[in-house]
Amino acid sequence: MRHDPARLSFEIEARDRGARRGRLLTSHGPVETPAFIPLATKGSVRGMSSREVKGLGFELVLGNTYHLLVAPGPERIEQAGGLHRFMAWDGAIITDSGGFQVFSFAYGGVAEEIKGTGRKMQGLAATLGIEEEGVRFRSYRDGSELMLSPESSMSVQASLGSDIALVFDECTPFHAEREYTARSTERTHRWLHRSLDWHNRNGPAGQAVFGIVQGGTYEDLRLQSAEQVSAAGVDGIAIGGTLGRNKEEMAQVLGFTVPSLPVDAPKHLLGIGEIDDLMRGIALGIDVFDCAVPTRLARHGMALAPLPDNRFRIDIRKGYAAGRRGPLVDGCACTACSDYDIDYLNYISRSEELTAVRLLVEHNLSYMEQLMAEARAAISSGRFTAYSDAVLAGKTPWLAAEAT
Repeated sequence: MRHDPARLSFEIEARDRGARRGRLLTSHGPVETPAFIPLATKGSVRGMSSREVKGLGFELVLGNTYHLLVAPGPERIEQAGGLHRFMAWDGAIITDSGGFQVFSFAYGGVAEEIKGTGRKMQGLAATLGIEEEGVRFRSYRDGSELMLSPESSMSVQASLGSDIALVFDECTPFHAEREYTARSTERTHRWLHRSLDWHNRNGPAGQAVFGIVQGGTYEDLRLQSAEQVSAAGVDGIAIGGTLGRNKEEMAQVLGFTVPSLPVDAPKHLLGIGEIDDLMRGIALGIDVFDCAVPTRLARHGMALAPLPDNRFRIDIRKGYAAGRRGPLVDGCACTACSDYDIDYLNYISRSEELTAVRLLVEHNLSYMEQLMAEARAAISSGRFTAYSDAVLAGKTPWLAAEAT
């Protein structure tokens, strides 16, 4: 691990069993942890302005190297003054390396991967080859072939000027055979060192770098990867890769991975962000989470709600919402809940009005920020277990906090 306050520092302020409350100090300000990170994949949080996202309390967003490489291109963003200036965001930014696209374009995205079909994507966007040098992609924009390597990924992230860059890696699916997963993990470690070598020579002085632990669902491979990444000159550690075919297997993988990481390192769980996952991840000592769930659900007419039997979500396009008075979630202070009946939200969502998406994105992100803010407070007062139990039992974050 590397400890360079000019790039990043991490302070742990309180502990409650495995959970901890802390603060990441980045070049663009502090980030209170545990934290959920909204995705600004293409330089924008879907449906919201940067000022609106900041107004909800978020201090960190995530941009994607692959998508920003394809369009508008790192040169254009660099000429605009970097990604912060380009998207008018004055908080911290973390950029994914593009490694997840190796997975999603090769295996058809998360839905197909979970089903175990391993079906490759068809059409413009595709992975053409995973090689030692890097990964050959076909651009979804114009079908042209391009190469993303550890060096080019770090170069793009340097041009973007993110506060935290992720090393280039390959995310293997859970149904990959052990032999392939082992080879892939070893290659990811070689890519780790190439990423760090490039960044040490050419990277921005204030940009931190997180390594990524891979290894699929295999305990020995995960522990080997944790050891390799921890021993490298990284500023923090991300846990990547598909963690299993269900939540039980994911819990097992995290259960033997997280304890093997340095205690004082900031830990980021990549691509995971459902409410029950957040509560269980925080209990293990994970500090930062990112996921497309809040914005993706909003685009499909779904709102986060204290409904554990329905994966903590409500589909407002269903018939039962028509004619229903009252807010989506009692006590929620977002615009959707404060100003409108669920009947109206049902109508505009079914009509596919853009206003519906904006309102639901605001609600979902507001709900997530409140969930994490109350989690931080609960850790500080030594009552996180009770708070988590109340949330998982079906209380809203604010009522769960009052109950404990």
